[in-house]
Amino acid sequence: MAMDALTRTPSAPSTGQGNGASAGNVKANAGAPGVAYSGRALALAASDTGNAATARATPTARTLRRSVDQNLNLQSEVARAQQALDYLARVATQLEALKADLSARLTGRGAASRQLETRARQLSDTLDARRTDGGAGLDAELDFDSTRGAQQRFRIDGLDLASLREGGAQTLGFSVGSVGGPQLAATFERGMLDDEIARRLDRTLAPVGIRAALDDGRALVFSTSEARFDGIKDAIAVTGRGRVDTVPLPASLAPQEWQLGNPDALRQGLRDVVQALARVRRSQDAATLALSVAMARTTQPDVPHVELAMLADDFSATATSHDYQSLLAITSALVGVSRDRVQALLGLR
Repeated sequence: MAMDALTRTPSAPSTGQGNGASAGNVKANAGAPGVAYSGRALALAASDTGNAATARATPTARTLRRSVDQNLNLQSEVARAQQALDYLARVATQLEALKADLSARLTGRGAASRQLETRARQLSDTLDARRTDGGAGLDAELDFDSTRGAQQRFRIDGLDLASLREGGAQTLGFSVGSVGGPQLAATFERGMLDDEIARRLDRTLAPVGIRAALDDGRALVFSTSEARFDGIKDAIAVTGRGRVDTVPLPASLAPQEWQLGNPDALRQGLRDVVQALARVRRSQDAATLALSVAMARTTQPDVPHVELAMLADDFSATATSHDYQSLLAITSALVGVSRDRVQALLGLR
C-alpha cells in the first residue's frame, strides 16, 4: 500500500493556499489509504498549482495502465511456468523411483512385482491429472510450450503421405468448423517430397490453428491447441470426402498398459521411463527459461527522474507537515508494510 501511495501522480509541494482543500480531501478519503494521497494531489491541482500537476499526471497514469495490462499477461506466463515446474518435479521423482525399481528387478534384486505395480499406478494417476495439475503449457508428451500452450497431436483418416503421393497432381479443399468454416485449398504436384507435402499442408491449415509435420517415424501428423481440439475434431471436411475422422494420438508414456511380468516387458518399461525422463528434463529447462524471461520483464515502468524527485519531495513535505489528516493518511497507508516487503518490491526494478 505504501508503494501504491508513492506511485501516485506527483504534485507540487503544499502551500498555505491549498491546505484547506488538501485537508478536506484527505479527511474524506481517510478510510481508503490507497486513495488518500491521490486525493491530496487532485486537490492541489485545483489550486494555485494550476495545470502543471495535471499535465504531469497524464503520461504517468497512462504508463501505469499499460504496466497493469502487461503484468496481467506476465502473471499468466509466470503462473503457467511455475505450475508446470511443480508438476514436472513430481513426475520426475516418480520416474526416478520407477527407473531404480525396474533396474533392480532386471538385475534380480529387490523391487517385488507388487511394488512395481504400485509405482506404475501412482505414475498413471499423476499423468491422468496433467491437465489440472500441470497447467495449460504442458501436453500429453510432457513437452512444455510457453507460447502456444499444450498441443494435441492427431491424424486424419485417409490423409497420409502415400495417398497424397500416389494421387498425382490434385487440389484438395479443406474446411474447419461446424458451419463449414473458412475454405482452404492445397495443391499437390506429382513427385513432391514428403517434407514438401507436410510444409504445403502446414501453410494451408495454419490460418485455422492446425499445424502439419512429420513425426519421428516420417509419418504425417497434425496438431492443434489442446483447448480447441474438442471443437474441431469432428468438424474437418476435405473435398470429395466430406467430414473426415480424426484420431488423437495417445501419450507415448502409458504405465497403465505395462506388463511387468517378464524381462522383455521390464526392459521396454525401463526404456519408456528413460525416454520420459529425458523429455521431462527438457521441459523443465524450457519452463525454467520461460519463467526467467517472464520475471525479467516484470520491471517497473520507467518514470522520469524529474517526476520521481517531485513525488518524493511532495511526500516528504506531507510527512514533515503538522497537518493531522495528512499524517493520518500516510500512517494508515504504511500499516503492515515491513522493510523486507519494500526491499522485495524494489528488487523487481
